[in-house]
Amino acid sequence: MKKSMALLFAVIGTLLLASIAYFIAAREPWLLVLAILVNIGFLGFSFAYKARKRRQAEQAQS
Repeated sequence: MKKSMALLFAVIGTLLLASIAYFIAAREPWLLVLAILVNIGFLGFSFAYKARKRRQAEQAQS
């Protein structure tokens, strides 16, 4: 994975976690649940993206 893409994933993940903290402090349960679901979806997407890129790199080497 390119370093710029890894940095992008790290920044977005951090912002999503910060939004969860904000919604806890603001006592917004529906937005909190939404932010948690978006965060879980983003984490799944980022792991799948990384695995796909790793497989493509392994096939290119063979």
